Amino acid sequence: MSERVQPYRVGVDIGGTFTDLVLLNNQSGALAVEKLLTTPDDPARAVQDGTRRLLERTGTRPESIADIIHATTLVSNALIERKGAKTALLVTAGFRDVLQCARESRYNVYDLALEVPEPVVPRHRTFEIPERILATGEVRVPPDEGAVRRLARRLRRERYEAVAVCLLHAYRNPDHERRVAALLRTEAPDLFISLSSEVLAQAREFERACLTAMNAFVQPVVKGYLARLEADLAALGFRGSYYMGSQGGILTPEAAAQFPVRLLESGPAAGALAAALYGRLIGCPDLLSFDMGGTTAKACLVRGGAPLITTDFEVARVKRFMRGSGLPVRLPIVDMIEIGAGGGSLARADALGLLSVGPESAGADPGPVCYGRGGTEPTVTDADLLLGYLNAAYFLGGEMALDAAGAETALGDLGARLGLSAVRAAWGIHEVVTANMAEALRVHAVEKGVNYRGMTMVAFGGAGPVHAYRIARILGLARVIFPRAVGAFSALGLLSARLAFDLSTSYVTDLASADMDRVHDLYRDMFGQLEPLFTKAGVAWNLVERRISVDMRYKRQGFEVTVPVPEVYLEDGNRAALAEAFDAVYQASYGRLVAGAPVEAVTWRAAALAPPPRFNLRMETGAATGDAIKGSRPVYLREDQGSVEVPVLDRYRLQPGVRIEGPVILEERESTIYIGPGAWATLDELGGVVMTLCEVS
Repeated sequence: MSERVQPYRVGVDIGGTFTDLVLLNNQSGALAVEKLLTTPDDPARAVQDGTRRLLERTGTRPESIADIIHATTLVSNALIERKGAKTALLVTAGFRDVLQCARESRYNVYDLALEVPEPVVPRHRTFEIPERILATGEVRVPPDEGAVRRLARRLRRERYEAVAVCLLHAYRNPDHERRVAALLRTEAPDLFISLSSEVLAQAREFERACLTAMNAFVQPVVKGYLARLEADLAALGFRGSYYMGSQGGILTPEAAAQFPVRLLESGPAAGALAAALYGRLIGCPDLLSFDMGGTTAKACLVRGGAPLITTDFEVARVKRFMRGSGLPVRLPIVDMIEIGAGGGSLARADALGLLSVGPESAGADPGPVCYGRGGTEPTVTDADLLLGYLNAAYFLGGEMALDAAGAETALGDLGARLGLSAVRAAWGIHEVVTANMAEALRVHAVEKGVNYRGMTMVAFGGAGPVHAYRIARILGLARVIFPRAVGAFSALGLLSARLAFDLSTSYVTDLASADMDRVHDLYRDMFGQLEPLFTKAGVAWNLVERRISVDMRYKRQGFEVTVPVPEVYLEDGNRAALAEAFDAVYQASYGRLVAGAPVEAVTWRAAALAPPPRFNLRMETGAATGDAIKGSRPVYLREDQGSVEVPVLDRYRLQPGVRIEGPVILEERESTIYIGPGAWATLDELGGVVMTLCEVS
């Protein structure tokens, strides 16, 4: 059906506390938003309930919806909580301890009781297969098929659900893995099978085995969840669903079920993608993306109109903010820093009697004390409510009344332990969580070599607009933009994503002597694997954008930098141009070059992207009219000022050309925007609120 008949698209973002849904009319730009508490026992239930409510409230028929894009935390949660399938790992004989040996490094050399992340597949579920392929791809020992058959029958008897196969040097020659998979399917057809040569065809045995094991571990869980969700959506009349990938592109249901690890960080990736798109539309290609929800805050740098991408990511960290304490994920992922600071972050007095906030969260169940669902420990949301930033009678547009008295009691109890009043304790929580987020943003920008002062920040999420002003003041940012649907902006970002997939393979070679014919063959094979994914989704291959990049380093270095290169460099076999591209990226990253050092190529990457969808963010005409002033209420602004009577405006009644002087509060259904003293705000051409800071510190 055409977009004229199907003008609507739906984005669904399941967070740790709330599930956000957005309905967008691509023709008019009309937006409708639904926000409801996540159902942790069955996340699909909130999706179904929210979708039904959204359709009923807007009078939209399911058949007028072109597609629905979905982001989920299911994979991350399954890995963190170790709630996956009973999984076996099959390795080359002699390499049973690959997951236990890991990198043989300590992420904290001074911690004598260092806690390391447990592999998702324990050693007693790791089995050896007699076979051997050399680093050149030559077969030294063929697989013992009898041993594989016996092992398959054992796995079936012991009720294993999934198998990860990671054989030595399978990235160079996948034949043994494919033969083992064929034997497993013959003897145990119900097993879910993940091959390292398909999940991550790269050198470094631990990283490859770890990711393959994670994929197998979550595959049965994710496939079951996707099947239930697809059935629920079909019952509502939906056809055509996609899932957000962690690299900023969307996946078909089939690809998501086969490679569920690619769904990691799907929700945060959508938010960064939306911020980047917004920046491009308003002519601001370099900015900070800041998303603060109910459980965590996420920040991302956007450069040149696109979020930065990394292949150095970790999940299920033992120490949440310590690099090296988690399980490595060597897939392309939007480069973000995650901070344990959300509306539900718990505030406590630590062993020294000092105030600490997060990273533990009250989540959706029981949630903050003010939700009245059984929470007993005060949170950031409780503090913001007592300070006057939130309206107890207008949370979720008045659908969810907040218990201000309960929040004050909980904060009073915490304050008594700290020697503070309830209000001063609340202000301490507000200040601590804001300072933590500002510091994390500063460090993230500095690590990337970016001077953040004077930049623009796009702030969104349920709690982000409340704290953005103070963060901007601390960092010295010039302005902050609060886009339309600010409380559900990540869900809106899902609708801007392109169907995309990427592959990689390792071929380690000196760049100066690289066999370019072999490189051509590698890319011919990778793009040949990518083409069917798009044709099955109804996308003509001649419309697909192809991108290539190469992971390179100076010879004998331990790690690489990813270098985007034009495809013509490979077609011409231009090694000198590849070296120049490496120099440019290395210089930008480290500020220097190593003169005379030979360059080595390690991993060759191919990505394919479908044409971008129609995405109309222009503000619809006929917006709400009438007086925007709703009244005023006391808001605690600073330690030395106390509470000040601050005007409250209806965000939906602001008209183009208006200028709003701070301090002022703008209320909308899914979030609250705070414009502080010394700042003023206007509406941009997309209907977003632009806060300009006249004074920065």
